[in-house]
Order: sequence, then C-alpha cells, then structure tokens
Amino acid sequence: MARPYDLVIIGLGSAGLTAARFASAELGLRVAAVERDRVGGDCLWSGCVPSKSLAHSARAAHDARRAVEFGVRTGEVTVDLPSVWRRIRDVQAEIAAGDDSPERVADWGVDLHWGSASVTGARTVRVTNDDDTTDLETRNILICTGSRARIPHISGLAEVDYLTNETLFSNDTAPASIVVVGGGPFAVESAQALNRLGVQVTLFETLQRLLSRDEPELADRLALVLRREGVDLRLGTAVTGLRSNSAGVTVETADGETEAAAVLLATGRTANVESLGLDRLGIAAGPDGISVDARSRTIVSSIYAVGDVAAGRSLFTPSAAHDAVMAVRDMFLPGRGSAATLVPWVTFTDPQLAHVGMTAAEARERFGDRRVRVSRFDLAETDRARIDSTPDGMVTVVTARGKVVGGHILAPEAGEMIQELALAVRFSMSIRELGEIAHVYPTMSTGISQMVAEDVFARIRRVRRLAKLSRLMG
Repeated sequence: MARPYDLVIIGLGSAGLTAARFASAELGLRVAAVERDRVGGDCLWSGCVPSKSLAHSARAAHDARRAVEFGVRTGEVTVDLPSVWRRIRDVQAEIAAGDDSPERVADWGVDLHWGSASVTGARTVRVTNDDDTTDLETRNILICTGSRARIPHISGLAEVDYLTNETLFSNDTAPASIVVVGGGPFAVESAQALNRLGVQVTLFETLQRLLSRDEPELADRLALVLRREGVDLRLGTAVTGLRSNSAGVTVETADGETEAAAVLLATGRTANVESLGLDRLGIAAGPDGISVDARSRTIVSSIYAVGDVAAGRSLFTPSAAHDAVMAVRDMFLPGRGSAATLVPWVTFTDPQLAHVGMTAAEARERFGDRRVRVSRFDLAETDRARIDSTPDGMVTVVTARGKVVGGHILAPEAGEMIQELALAVRFSMSIRELGEIAHVYPTMSTGISQMVAEDVFARIRRVRRLAKLSRLMG
C-alpha cells in the first residue's frame, strides 16, 4: 500500500483550492483532493462569479439609460439576455482555465480523485465513482464541501419548476418576469440586476425589511433605491403556496396572488454534509454545518471543516480561503491557526451595502446605551457624489467606549471603502484616529474624513469659550 497522505481535502471550491495550494505547493506536503463535480465550487459556478457578472451587465444597461444625465445621448437601450448569459459563461470559463483548473491543481503536486467522498475513520477517506472505490489513508482530513440553496417548505413547491442560484445561471437566458422569494444578499442582488435587464421582478420577504444583518437605516435606504428603479418589494409578506399555470407560476400570499414566468428561491443555504458519514464518528453535522472549534477542528482532532460547511462561519469566499490556510497551519506548523472572527460583508447591489463588526443595536446590547455612540455622514454631501450623480449613500460608524466596533457603508463602491473601517475595528481605533490620514479627493472615502471632521468640530464647539478666554487674556 502506498504511504499515507499528509492531508486529504474533500471539496475543491474556494476553501479547498486554497488549502491544496498552501499545503502542497508551499509546504511540500503529500496532498490528495476529492471532488465530485467541478473544480471551483459554488463561487465559480453558481455564486460570486456569475452573480457579479450579471450585476455588471445590469449596471452597464442602467448607466446607458441614464447617460443623458451626463450629456450623452445613446438612443434606446436594448438588452440581449442570451448574450448576457453567454458572457457569464465566458467569464466562468476564463477563470476555470486558470487557477480553478484540474491541471493547475496537478501542477501544485496534488493527487486529484474524482467521486463522492465519505469519511470512514479518523484518518481514512473512501472515494466512490462509477468505475471503482478507492480508500485513502491520511494524517489529517479537511472538509470543504460547501453548501447549496436551502429549499423552504411551501405548499405546492414540489409541483413547480423553481429556480435557485444553481439553476438560474445554468439556463440560456432569463425569464420575462420573476418572483424572488427571500430578502438576503443573493435575493436583493438578483432582484436589482434582473430588473435592470428588463425582467419584471417582484420580491417577497417575510421580515419587514431587507438584509436583516445590516444596519436597518442603510438597508431601508437601499430598499428605496430598488423601489425607485421598479422592483416590486413586498416586505412582511410570506409566500404560502405555489402552483403552475400556463404562463409559469402563481404565487400565493395572504394578500392575494401574483403571476410570473418563474420563481427564484433565495432563502438561505444548507451545508453539504449528508454523504460524508460523519455520524459514525460522533461528529455533529446538520443543515447549518459541521460543529467545529475556533481552530476549525471537529471533536476528532485529525478532522477539520472550513468554509460554508463549518457551522457558525460567514458564508464568504475570502473567509473560507483564510480559514482553510489557518486550518492547514494548525495541522502542520507550530502554534495555532484560528478562523477569521472579523469578516467584512458586502451586498453587491448598486449602491453596494457593506458592513463590518457590530450594528448599533448589537453594540448597545453588549456595551449598554450610554457607552455606545453612532456617527453618521450622508455621502450626498461629498463632491464625488455630486460629480457622479450618486446621491444614495451613507457612512455609519459605531463606537463603544470611544473605540470603533462597527462600520456600515452604502455607496457605489462600498466594498472597497469598508476595508478602512475593518482596520479601525480590528485595531480598536477611535473616530479621531480615522481622520489622521488625509483621504484622496475627490472620492467617496472623503465622506469618512468629513464625518470625522464633524465629530471633531462638535467636540471643539463645547470648548470654544476657552478659545475666546485665551484671546482676551492675550
């Protein structure tokens, strides 16, 4: 029998690919990886890459329609939906041919096994495909099997050809009209993008607002933008039933019925754990993921889990990649590797909505009302917003005991701006320290320095009598 591997990785999405490169190409370990479908995982094939490609095409259409505001006349804007979908596949193919290719994985020195994996012991993995079964021995196991769309319990759903993120992008085009069920990031991004591309969109969300993890004031501002653009938002409305009709689907709610050509389910994620066989080892695993500690270890010390499949973790590509590297570090290098605890979060609408750390409500619950202060600045007051005609924006910074504990931005490029506030949270900076570095002008980021200036001026106004007194005293 061949000597055991140092590491067997199950799943080659964002986390698995990063772990494979780090362990094999950088550390020189003997690594095997198991993949049952396509290298690249959800991010490449049904998540980040296609959804952001869709949003970019939608923004191009939106900008073309409003070009007249900038003195540019383009005539009638026509959207070729099949071409939009072809571009999405072209982008995917380009990325898949690079770092997300089986050939690149082999170049790293990784042995790639195709098939379904099950964990048969603390140091053994069985790979099963149509041709044979292979048993792999290893010192450590890293599970990176990701997640899939969570399917809600709705009456009649089984009789309807519904869409999820997996099937939306595998089609050749978009439907003429669509009902989106859900109010999280993917639901909101898809609703705006499809609407801008000419699809009639109705969105149902059970809660009274969109994006429940974001600062409410900013999420409500984004909802106004979507409504202004033509998205029919039905907040506080649960879908109670679905049925097929000659034109597509009928959506039932307590307020009545809505018809559309298709329905898109965007109601959360379910971890891919069913076929792993973890129960035989006593490892807790369910729809929310595999139970792990801060080092990404299960109760079996040689078995780790990261990314979407790890319970309680952020469902983001960068955090999955970070945690994968830290898990490999924990296995093979001195010291401990810990999962990311501070992860910036961005919803890629237009404007984007980003946050890091605590909301104001979370901070007050933890520190008490008297210790928490919320600073706000309307980005419409920046010269960049005036130049670009993008008035829908705001920066909100939450401090506790004088230190930044949360940052929230609604802006066209909030995903770029949030990094500054993430550093402020990470290093417990004060509001004043945020303004000690001059910001490039004219940018949206000057809104942060303007917010700091307003905060400082407010403090100065409290002591201006001292300035007058010093003048009188010479």
